Amino acid sequence: MNEYIHKIKYYECDRMGITHHSNYIRFMEEARVDFLDRMGYGFEKIEADGIVSPVIEVKCQYKKSTTFQDEIRVEIHLSEVSALKFTFRYVGRMGDDVVFTGETTHCFMENGRPVKLAEHYPKLFAIDTETQETANGK
Repeated sequence: MNEYIHKIKYYECDRMGITHHSNYIRFMEEARVDFLDRMGYGFEKIEADGIVSPVIEVKCQYKKSTTFQDEIRVEIHLSEVSALKFTFRYVGRMGDDVVFTGETTHCFMENGRPVKLAEHYPKLFAIDTETQETANGK
């Protein structure tokens, strides 16, 4: 299982003392960056080659509030992989409780034009495909 731990900071809470909803998008990004780093294809490596990976869609469903000092385990899985984009799914848990679910979709660009990930990083594409198959139980 691919998992990232985030401990809620004081500044991430609003006047009601709960984690502000906008932070969950950041938690997904933190988990995604960590996931890619662990796979050996961090953003520094990809961006050094002139490739950027913008978010083209993001979804988040809030299930339960969190507060200062809570630890959220963010589970991350690749759910869809194609030559031009991939989609990550996230489940944030605190203990056995689901606090949020989310999804982000990314494309790859070089000099403002779409690029095929499989052509630029065939090994990364193969790893992503294997990870996707594992996540989907294939």
